[in-house]
Amino acid sequence: MIVESDWLDRRAIRIAPHIIDTLFLATGIGMLVTISLNPFSQPWLMAKFAGLMLYVLLGTVAIKRGSSRVVRIAAFIAALATFAYIVGVGLTRSTLSWIAFLTG
Repeated sequence: MIVESDWLDRRAIRIAPHIIDTLFLATGIGMLVTISLNPFSQPWLMAKFAGLMLYVLLGTVAIKRGSSRVVRIAAFIAALATFAYIVGVGLTRSTLSWIAFLTG
């Protein structure tokens, strides 16, 4: 997207993000069902799912829906930051993510 590659015109490349995002969500829901966790009773889990939804939205803006190259690049950077937040929440089980990791 950043270098305006012709690869973005390939069908498999256009479909892959949707498949990956669906697998992320299905895996998360499967985990909840398997270990009987209620995301509404676990704030860190709700933060992960909210982060996942934001990540998916930012990804669609970055790959396709951004109105300009600058908007798509900003959405890409924001999606990477959101992914880092999600990983931090998963490691610390805190909504503070990496802040809890660094201070605790």
